[in-house]
Amino acid sequence: MSLGRTLTLNTGAKLPLVGLGTWLSQPDEVRKAVKYALENNYRHLDCAYVYRNEDEVAQGIRESGVPRDQIFITSKVWNTHHRKEYVKAACKASLKALDLKYLDLYLIHWPVSFAPARTPEETPAVPTLEDLFPKKENGEVAVEEVDAVETWKAMEELVDEGLVKAIGLSNFNIEKIQHVLDNCRIRPSMLQVELHPALQQPELVEFCKKNEIAVTAYSPLGNNVYGQDRIVDDPIIKSIAEKLNKSPAQVCIAFAAQRGVSVIPKSVTPSRITENFQDFILEQEDFDAIAKLGERNVRYNDPGTEEWNCKIF
Repeated sequence: MSLGRTLTLNTGAKLPLVGLGTWLSQPDEVRKAVKYALENNYRHLDCAYVYRNEDEVAQGIRESGVPRDQIFITSKVWNTHHRKEYVKAACKASLKALDLKYLDLYLIHWPVSFAPARTPEETPAVPTLEDLFPKKENGEVAVEEVDAVETWKAMEELVDEGLVKAIGLSNFNIEKIQHVLDNCRIRPSMLQVELHPALQQPELVEFCKKNEIAVTAYSPLGNNVYGQDRIVDDPIIKSIAEKLNKSPAQVCIAFAAQRGVSVIPKSVTPSRITENFQDFILEQEDFDAIAKLGERNVRYNDPGTEEWNCKIF
């Protein structure tokens, strides 16, 4: 059972420390996963327009019977909707798909902008891949320059209108966060980034702490999107898990939570969804052994390098 730990955002809102990630979930799997997770006391869902499954998340919420006001729901504006006139359309598309009147948290998903394939008014609730990854004539993704501050100011208007309760960033480094901080009216409440034992980013986490920006760890077990070995399979993680009679995934999640960051492991398997919610405290000796893995500095998710021909990190 979860220890019930929460993070308090700079808005005063409380965010359950352990949530359910919905990235890379296959059709209909996410509906079942969301329903099962909510029925088993999860109260934090991490969603995004680009996942193309927010309508199924909505089905899972409805089928669970859990009241809306008991669930913290995050979504993210995609790269095609960074121009100021596109941001509200993106938010409303996610709200429509999720069947919600408001989001608890809305993030800029990546500090990379794509030239949109449609007008704002044509934004579909559930996009096609062509909508998400518009291409240039040479076949490359149509990257364009949009200042993050332009997008941010439009995000602030979403707060003003009550469409979202809090706003934040994802996959931004210190320099890019500072640029937003220097030009914002509403400060970011959250930074969501890849964090796990092999990529701990201590300077970034400390910077956020000093600026009262909460942090959420995605891919807390690593991922194999680009075919790399996951940190959850590391012998040190496995040995600690065996000693504690826990799974390697549980150890990685506990490590993230113990650093004071929210964590959103993704699973569609009922037993693993339950297992991932079994929050516990690591002994200092084990925590320190895991912390040493940070020297590896392995980033699993860098689409700028792998797919978009641009530098992100």
